[in-house]
Amino acid sequence: MDFIPTAIPDVMLIEPKVFEDPRGFFMETYRDDKFADGGIPSRFVQENHSRSQKGVLRGLHYQIRQAQGKLVRVIAGEVFDVAVDIRRSSPTFGKWVGIILSAQNRKQIWVPEGFAHGFYVVSEFAEIVYKVTDYYAPQWECSIQWNDPQLNIVWPLVENIPLVLSQKDKQAKPLKESELFN
Repeated sequence: MDFIPTAIPDVMLIEPKVFEDPRGFFMETYRDDKFADGGIPSRFVQENHSRSQKGVLRGLHYQIRQAQGKLVRVIAGEVFDVAVDIRRSSPTFGKWVGIILSAQNRKQIWVPEGFAHGFYVVSEFAEIVYKVTDYYAPQWECSIQWNDPQLNIVWPLVENIPLVLSQKDKQAKPLKESELFN
């Protein structure tokens, strides 16, 4: 596996080695020792799987307590995946990185604790699998507006496809009104 720092060095792009032959392919998506060498914690406590249709935007989510690091990959379809640094003391506070994750490119992204995370589905549908470093705690869940002008995220919205947001995401706060990490 290759561990490639993004424009925000704490957010890591992971490219697995893929072994293909006429039967199909094989790849390691997680290996404790390699992830530790890549600077990614090895303790994951929960794995989640979601499916969304084209035009669905989920995010920008985080837990202010029981903060979660997320190891995200797409097993079907394609998404534009975003991580936003919401650590006030960070030199990259308020900055974001966006990466195309797809079943075809097989890339993963490590989103550490202290970041908000979201994704937008650009294919007909997408299935996302992600491991997290702490348990889901709805009482600590927060959302930042996906289109906050302070963040100025350039989402690759698909023309003539309506944007689909959850009620929670429609009611998300702007960054300046959100509870953030120190």
